[in-house]
Amino acid sequence: MTARELERLAAELGLDAVGAAPAEPYEDTERHIRERRARGLFADMKFTMARPEVSCHPENLLPGARTVISAALCYYAPGPEPVPGEGRLPRYTWTDAYAVLRERLDALGRRLGGGYRVLVDANQHVDREAAARAGVGFYGKNTLLITRRHGSWVVLGTLVTDVQLDPTPPLATDCGSCTLCIEACPTDALDEPGTLDATKCLSYWTQSAEPIPDEYREALEGQVYGCDICQDVCPWNRGVERRREDEPLPAGAEPNVSLVEWLEADGDELRRRYDRLYVPRNDPRYLRRNALVALGNAGGPEHRAVLADHADGGDELLRDHAAWALERLKERLET
Repeated sequence: MTARELERLAAELGLDAVGAAPAEPYEDTERHIRERRARGLFADMKFTMARPEVSCHPENLLPGARTVISAALCYYAPGPEPVPGEGRLPRYTWTDAYAVLRERLDALGRRLGGGYRVLVDANQHVDREAAARAGVGFYGKNTLLITRRHGSWVVLGTLVTDVQLDPTPPLATDCGSCTLCIEACPTDALDEPGTLDATKCLSYWTQSAEPIPDEYREALEGQVYGCDICQDVCPWNRGVERRREDEPLPAGAEPNVSLVEWLEADGDELRRRYDRLYVPRNDPRYLRRNALVALGNAGGPEHRAVLADHADGGDELLRDHAAWALERLKERLET
């Protein structure tokens, strides 16, 4: 199959960008993972960094693997700004775009024939490296994969197949002299362009099992999970944002959440409702911890009581974050 035929087939299936590369080891990526892990830049994150001897070797993910097909699906949608008492979710979580991408890649595998394996948001494969090799996008200084037409507002997935496809060349472009993402990061997590220091990353701390460090809590503002700051400022994202600015929210999309609801909801219900999010140990306490910080940053005087309840509670993690939130709320209301 030629690259043009693959592109036409992918468009029929609703994939926004596609490319192919030989199923060969990602030697440089494996070396970078090991070097950055030795420097402590991944903190305690696992994911694809845990076993680079697996995630950087697509040739071993399927018997007779010949081609790695990379695909991107744009998830960008405009959404309302949160009001006081609401917390913000990152755009990729508003709907389950990964589930949609997984289905479309499976359909692509069936259309191609032969043996195949679909990997979407999977620890066994470094999707960004496959996408960069196949010309789906290029690495931005914020470490995200940036596509020409949809910027970084995409989820990535991979199809490893034993079918031979023509390779597509990498993109001959980069971020140039732009440093907007580096300048916008409130915790300096991107000071080394193209390398993320997870120990300073707000997204990491919303997903960590450790207490959120005091020095990063105010920077979270009303964010309860993840962080979109480095994408919000990226010039490569302007095109899709303009094209989709008048589109309605997809059915079921949830840009903002009620912080009080997160604090008062039954734990099992909260866990089921947000099973698409990575939560340490699948414990809803960590979602409540994030909600307490967000309420301190974005709540009003009517939220003092719920914060005080948690500040006087028996859970040490929540008690600490609630006490901080009360002080933060007091400071905000007095200025």
